[in-house]
Amino acid sequence: MALPPPLASGRDADVYPLDDDRVLRRYRLGGDVAAEAAVMDHLHARGYPVPRVHHAAGPDLVLDRLTGPTLAEAVLGGAVDAGRAARILADLHRRLHALPARRAADPADRVLHLDLHPQNILLTAAGPVVIDWGNATEGPPGLDVAMSAVILAEVATEADSPVSGPARDVLVGYLAETGPLPLLERSVALRAELGPLGPERLGQAAALVRRLAPTATGGPA
Repeated sequence: MALPPPLASGRDADVYPLDDDRVLRRYRLGGDVAAEAAVMDHLHARGYPVPRVHHAAGPDLVLDRLTGPTLAEAVLGGAVDAGRAARILADLHRRLHALPARRAADPADRVLHLDLHPQNILLTAAGPVVIDWGNATEGPPGLDVAMSAVILAEVATEADSPVSGPARDVLVGYLAETGPLPLLERSVALRAELGPLGPERLGQAAALVRRLAPTATGGPA
C-alpha cells in the first residue's frame, strides 16, 4: 500500500496518516515493535495516557491518531509557560511510576520511558499523552526522572539555539518538582548508550544538571 507523506518524523521513525482515527508509526531501520506495543497495552489498560495500539508487526505500529501540539511546541509558541510544562512532565512521571511493572522481580521497579521530554508529550483535548515508547524498560523510577533532566539539559546547552533558553527554564522548573536526583550519574551513562545528541553535549548537559539540581538538604548543588 502506498503511503501518503508523513505527518511527523522523529529520530528513528516516521508517522503516516491512515484515516481520521489511526496512524502508522514505522521504524526506518526495521526491527520488532512487539515489546513496545506490550508496554503500551499494559499502560493503556491501567489508564495511563498512551495511544491505543491497534496493530503491531515488525517495524510497524498502528496507533490512535492524536490531535494537538507537542508540549515543546506549546512552550515555544507561548501557550504554556515553563513552570506549567515542568509540572506536566513531573506529573506524568509520578503517574507512570505509580503503576506496577509488567515483569520485574523487584517490587520497587516500574516501567521507565527513558525518553520522556516535551517533544514526546502531545497536548490533546483529553489531556497530555505520552508517545514514543521505543526505549521503555523496567527499573528504578529515579533513573527515568534523572534521564528527563539530562535530555532537557542537552537541549539547554545547544549553543545559539532559540530553544536552549526555554529548555533551561523548563529544566529549572522540573528540578524544583523532582528534588534531588540520586541516579543522575547512572542516567548519564545510560544516555551515552542510548544515543545522546553528542558526547560533548552530554558532558555539558550532565554538568548543567549537577549545577542546578537541588541537594538532599535543599537548594542548588
